Amino acid sequence: MSDQDDPAEQEAQASATATATATATATATDSPPMGTFDEEGRYTPRQVVGEDLGGMSLDEAYASTMVDVDDGQIVEGIIVRVDRDEVLLDIGYKSEGVIPSRELSIRNDADPGEIVAVGDQAEALVLTKEDKDGRLILSKKRAQYERAWGNVERVKEENGVVSGPVIEVVKGGLILDVGLRGFLPASLVELRRVRDLQPYVGQTLEAKIIELDKNRNNVVLSRRSWLEETQREQREEFLENLKPGETRKGVVSSVVNFGAFVDLGGMDGLIHVSELSWKHVDHPGSVVNVGDEIDVQVLEVDMERERISLSLKATQQDPWQEFATSHRVGELVYGRVTKLVPFGSFVQVGDGIEGLVHISEMSAHHVELPEQVVTPGEELWVKIIDLDLQRRRISLSIKQAAEGGDVAAEYQEHFGEHAYDEEGNYIGSPIEVDADADGEPAGEDAVGETPTEAPAAEDQPAAEDQPAAEDQPAAEDQPAAEDQPAAEDQPGEQPS
Repeated sequence: MSDQDDPAEQEAQASATATATATATATATDSPPMGTFDEEGRYTPRQVVGEDLGGMSLDEAYASTMVDVDDGQIVEGIIVRVDRDEVLLDIGYKSEGVIPSRELSIRNDADPGEIVAVGDQAEALVLTKEDKDGRLILSKKRAQYERAWGNVERVKEENGVVSGPVIEVVKGGLILDVGLRGFLPASLVELRRVRDLQPYVGQTLEAKIIELDKNRNNVVLSRRSWLEETQREQREEFLENLKPGETRKGVVSSVVNFGAFVDLGGMDGLIHVSELSWKHVDHPGSVVNVGDEIDVQVLEVDMERERISLSLKATQQDPWQEFATSHRVGELVYGRVTKLVPFGSFVQVGDGIEGLVHISEMSAHHVELPEQVVTPGEELWVKIIDLDLQRRRISLSIKQAAEGGDVAAEYQEHFGEHAYDEEGNYIGSPIEVDADADGEPAGEDAVGETPTEAPAAEDQPAAEDQPAAEDQPAAEDQPAAEDQPAAEDQPGEQPS
């Protein structure tokens, strides 16, 4: 007997079919939107009646499922696609919104894949409801910008602090992402100026808001203000222990046109360019360099403004004081002409010391212009006729130097003390007599020189070498007195 003829088997199959049909029918009837199934499993679609839309037209019913947007509105949606040049955001509009890559972040040239991912929820601002291609154009960074402005305005009103990562180094400072592009000037990154800003990229910094202008999209930050606020107690203690007149060691932290800043181990002080050296300084960089360790004297401590004034030259010997101590009025000194002016010439007589030779002190005769007597770079003897240490002025005379006088001690040492008498007047070097093979003295080879290289008295011809009286020209052959040059036209004599 076959299985088809088995009554028990046929009964079992019929029972299973009936059970499945009943289950399907029950499931179908539990879903109101669906049609119905009869006992045999046949489906009957649900009938659509005229009032199914509740009085709305089909267009109205379709539009009711769409989001309505306007230009400038902030919307929210889900990222559904990320490409290299754009991102698609589903906000429930009739089409996905397009966010160009340049509108994703305040960071320049950012990779869209590093900012968002498919499935992320994001806010965007509607730039264009429908462009020429019918697309909805959105901006994520503009939405972030609008939200952030409210936040930074609130923080500034409360004198609070913002924080954000450094995203870029620009000319003059850093750019921080604080929801906006916040500019942090290089001079306000630390308590003292930082030269290399590159290591800060990627770091999260805290800063105070010192300037805010929404119309210009301008946010200026100061980390130094935040550091000063957090370190106020330490600074106050440091300033209280700093006394004017004391000498401190420090390290040059920066060099600027008007001076140099020195780190004293807690705060920076300023050495103004006028306090760098006793000499004239064209630029502070010619005196100190960043990293130099130097001794400085504290000139002033301003507790209210928290500023420290320092001096480098105060720790060095004052060349004017040194010169005034070692010289006196009436002495002869050797100098070099440095500059000509209509009223005279300046002569350098020491390291960083210049004196004025007035035009009236340049020669015994009348002088119209200084260049008639001297030229820049010329070296010559001058006499000190006035020395005013308080005003740091020295008056010199070429005319009086020609009359002779006491030579300054340093020049006596140069020419030899034996060449001067007890009063300091130059008397020349003694003649060293060496007999030659014939027993004759070689005096002409041992004649000493004066400071002005004028011939010494012993170089003059002896009386026996002078021509006899009968060899002298007769009186009538002598030039008349009126033909003689006037005294003032005679060249000035060198110091003797």
